[in-house]
Amino acid sequence: METLTAPASYEVDIKKSRFVAHAAPVTSIDEARAFFARLHDACATHNCWAYRIGQAYRFNDDGEPSGTAGKPILQAIDGQGLDGVAVVVIRWFGGVKLGAGGLVRAYGGCAAQCLRAAPRAIVVPRVGIEAQCGFSEWPVLTPRLAAHGATVQAEHYGAEGVAVTLAVPIEHEPALRRLWTDVTRGKGGWAVIEPPAEPD
Repeated sequence: METLTAPASYEVDIKKSRFVAHAAPVTSIDEARAFFARLHDACATHNCWAYRIGQAYRFNDDGEPSGTAGKPILQAIDGQGLDGVAVVVIRWFGGVKLGAGGLVRAYGGCAAQCLRAAPRAIVVPRVGIEAQCGFSEWPVLTPRLAAHGATVQAEHYGAEGVAVTLAVPIEHEPALRRLWTDVTRGKGGWAVIEPPAEPD
C-alpha cells in the first residue's frame, strides 16, 4: 500500500462543466472531514468526496445521482492501492448534462488523474499497542523502541509505573512484545488496540 506525501490538485473541463480535484494524505476520519470542510466551495454546484483510512471509508455524492460521484472517487483511491487518502472533486455545472455514465467517468477520472500526479510513499502497516512497565524499566525500553520502528503516541506516569500507547510496525510487533515481556519479567502489560469502528 502507498499513501500521499503531499497534497495535489487537478483541473479539467468536461462539456462546459469545470471539475477540480484535491487530494491529501490523512491519518484520521476527523482529519478527512476537516480537509473536506476547508475546501468546500459554497459557490460550486457539487462538492463530492471520498476517503480511505485502513478499513474505514466513506463517500458522498453531494446531490449528484447516487453512485455517480463519491463511489467513483473511492474507486480511484482503491484502484491505485492508496491508503490514508482523502479526495474531493468540486464541480461547477456548465449547462450540459453528462448522464450517469458520463458523471462516473468525470468524477472517477478527475480523481484518478489527481492521484497519479501526487507524490507517494509506501505505507508501513502499523498496529496500536497499549503497554505498561515499571519506572526503572522504561529507560531500558525507550532506546530499543526506535530499533523496532516503534513510536510513542502517548505517555502517562502513574503510581504503578509508566503507561504508553505505541504505534508498532506489524512485522516488528512479535519481537518487541517478547522484548517487553523479558525486560519487565512478564509483569508489564501489552495489549493490541483494535482499529476504531467508524462512527455513523
